[in-house]
Amino acid sequence: MVSYKELGLVNTREMFAKAVAGGYAIPAFNFNNMEQLQAIIKAAANKRSPVILQVSKGARSYANQTLLRYMAQGAVEYAKELGWENPQIVLHLDHGDTFETCKSCVDMGFSSVMIDGSSLPYDENVALTRKVVEYAHQFDVTVEAELGVLAGVEDEVAAEESHYTRPEEVIDFTSKTGCDSLAISIGTSHGAYKFKPEQCTRDPKTGILIPPPLAFDVLAEIEKKLPGFPIVLHGSSSVPQEYVKIINENGGKLPDAVGIPEEQLRKAAKSAVCKINIDSDSRLAMTAMIRKVFNDKPGEFDPRKYLGPARDEMQKLYEHKIVNVLGSDGKA
Repeated sequence: MVSYKELGLVNTREMFAKAVAGGYAIPAFNFNNMEQLQAIIKAAANKRSPVILQVSKGARSYANQTLLRYMAQGAVEYAKELGWENPQIVLHLDHGDTFETCKSCVDMGFSSVMIDGSSLPYDENVALTRKVVEYAHQFDVTVEAELGVLAGVEDEVAAEESHYTRPEEVIDFTSKTGCDSLAISIGTSHGAYKFKPEQCTRDPKTGILIPPPLAFDVLAEIEKKLPGFPIVLHGSSSVPQEYVKIINENGGKLPDAVGIPEEQLRKAAKSAVCKINIDSDSRLAMTAMIRKVFNDKPGEFDPRKYLGPARDEMQKLYEHKIVNVLGSDGKA
């Protein structure tokens, strides 16, 4: 058993309470490799933002759970090296699908886990979530649960259609499960293709797809039912069109990739939404820079020469999200 406290990590309880009260959101950035982790920590340290290092079940398997534990510990020490005296860093399991996966993460030093039973019948979701909460809370590990289904594909998570969270269920669900935060569905979606072209309108000048607005009425109803309760938005990448353009100009093929407009995320961050998940945007930033280097310098084979620019671009992206979208800068 490894306690996250030994690694210098924190759980989400205090940072979420501050975020809800302060009208901002904590960035939850997914990572799969060292360069992403370096970029996240540098951005958070530079902007003094609390941050959630988010790892999917697939990313955990890819990285190896033992290496991951030491990477998280190293991230805390790196943040201190960068001058951040008291780093507020969470290591979080994204979309855990079984009790065993969540338990394993708790036992290996994660400070927060998500149990996603949203595809199960309601009572089964409640029972599974409650089981995870009872185990995790013994070790002061916080638990995120989910009600409602997001469309799209990301790692092992896939759904054809979204189903909005039903506000009439949230009081019963949170009281029965004891979860610490609740991921809801109000129109966000996983991946770089968050909406089909027929769901969008098209800008007549640029030809870029404009997605439908988020269901802020559903969010408002949930906030009324659960005043002050921490709410989470998954699938909240904006799919920056400048990265899509670079990828497509350098041999890639991402037709009609579209994300959530940043102004809508800014609006959400000022509400009870205190955690906003971002994954696809950093994948796009990384891929764009790597493709550009390969196209500009086809003889390059030193990984540092293409992963370095990719890391720098991701840091720039993360800092932009922290300051201009989530408002979490200066909060840690």
